[in-house]
Amino acid sequence: MKVVILAGGKGTRISEESRLRPKPMVEIGGKPILWHIMRQYASYGFNEFIICCGYKGHMIKEYFVNYYQNNSQLEIRLKDQQVQVLKKNSEPWKVTMVDTGLETLTAGRILKVRDYIGGEPFLLTYGDGVSDVNIRELIAFHKKQGKTVTISTTQPEGRFGALRLDDTGSQVLGFKEKARADQAWVNIGFMVMEPSVYPYLGDGSTMLETLPFERLAADGQMAAYKHMGFWSPMDNIHDREYLQKLWDSGNAPWKV
Repeated sequence: MKVVILAGGKGTRISEESRLRPKPMVEIGGKPILWHIMRQYASYGFNEFIICCGYKGHMIKEYFVNYYQNNSQLEIRLKDQQVQVLKKNSEPWKVTMVDTGLETLTAGRILKVRDYIGGEPFLLTYGDGVSDVNIRELIAFHKKQGKTVTISTTQPEGRFGALRLDDTGSQVLGFKEKARADQAWVNIGFMVMEPSVYPYLGDGSTMLETLPFERLAADGQMAAYKHMGFWSPMDNIHDREYLQKLWDSGNAPWKV
């Protein structure tokens, strides 16, 4: 199964970083968040990736073009420009990088890589969020449900305290932490899709998460895999700092 990663957006909510590089290339622990996502899939044996590039996509291409030499120990004889690899430290990945356009919406990006996916089921996720989703269990769940699409869902950890008000709603009686169980279920990516998804994408002029998903749900063709473990997006600079702190602690839940 190939892994398709949506990595073409402009990342405007983390403009402190994205004005310099595409959001999937923002680093956590010295490595792009895109690399962290790919490592998770690779830990389950999925080593073939299709990256949907867009905004500053050349930086993603340059990273992987130079990946082998930048992650190996080299000896260079400057006089005759002879390069010897002393110790290689690379990944057994096949990475296809496709320019899917600067303004293309997510449904359109999938259609633009359809020929590279082929007529087989595929895995799909976003290039800006990390999790410890068990990919093998996700795929087994998808097969059991027999739907066109399975999305991973979770109840995010509450980031804001909730107020306890009186019956009039005008007096604060107390405070409480907003429990995870009180949160709504959200789509966290880490999806499985059958080839039968393509007709739902239409002409690709909408976001995947709007009309295509609504049609799938209306037809009873979307399953939800409930993930009770870790997940965090990197929507803004505070998210990046949060993930960096987890990495520095040595206890990053997504680390493999």
